[in-house]
Amino acid sequence: MKFAVRTIKNQFHPLKVDDNANINQGDYIIVKTDKGEEVFKVFIVNEQIQRIWDKHQPEALSVVRLMNNEDFKTYKEQKELEIKAFYKCRDLAQKRGLVMKFTQARYTFDRKKITFYYTAPERVDFRELLKDLTHEFPRVRIDLRHIGVRDETSIIQGQGICGEDYCCCRFLKKFEQVNTKLAKDQGIPITPGKITGACGRLLCCLNYEYKNYIEVAKTMPPVGSGVMTPDGIGRVFMVNFLKQAVNVKLEDGKIKEFKKQDIEMIDGEVNIDIDINNNMNYQEDEAVDIKSLEDEKNSSTGNI
Repeated sequence: MKFAVRTIKNQFHPLKVDDNANINQGDYIIVKTDKGEEVFKVFIVNEQIQRIWDKHQPEALSVVRLMNNEDFKTYKEQKELEIKAFYKCRDLAQKRGLVMKFTQARYTFDRKKITFYYTAPERVDFRELLKDLTHEFPRVRIDLRHIGVRDETSIIQGQGICGEDYCCCRFLKKFEQVNTKLAKDQGIPITPGKITGACGRLLCCLNYEYKNYIEVAKTMPPVGSGVMTPDGIGRVFMVNFLKQAVNVKLEDGKIKEFKKQDIEMIDGEVNIDIDINNNMNYQEDEAVDIKSLEDEKNSSTGNI
């Protein structure tokens, strides 16, 4: 397959087109999906992906047609209708007293179906709301779809603190469980601004390099251990995994940084007090609700 499209939630699907089809990278086309007719941007499939798809190819989608000027006009009108539908649905839900946070409304290109994505802390009985929407949008199939907060972020899209697009918007398809231990073991302060994403949950990327940190940690002296340094005996106050260095509190009370190869661990107790609570890399923000950060109950429903 030479061409593909990326559907919602970062799923790529090959296209059923002839090799001589007049389709190019960046074109917008109308495609037949299980939801109906939808508009997507065309991507060229590179050789690496083609080799993977030769073994495990996703479902191929049929191309209805390449979009023309009239289609683009219709598509623009559709986006305006989606915004109006979003606010109408939100208002109706509020009148019913339903605890639902709406993320997006999406029409199919043929306007035979509209999907409302929403998050909610608990399951919602939206039967009465569905009746209201059926009356408000006649001859249109209504789909109210409960998603998680991580799913919500992947739909809205944006940039993370690293400056890159959210992982869930680029390549991440399955959300792995994340907990604060991953941050602590990597020496990251337990503060929301450093360890949470736009979804309000722990950063997915805390998982990416964790194994590397653990491997490096096996070669480093742990916090509190006694070491011999070029400046005398001390106790490890903080470990810097990336620099492969440690901060050591010496007998005179000074704290100095030493490279791993410049120190040796020693047996026995070292009578030097260290206060880990004053170490910013191991502090926890007292205002942080750890349980809410680690809550995976409503993080992702996989219902996109």
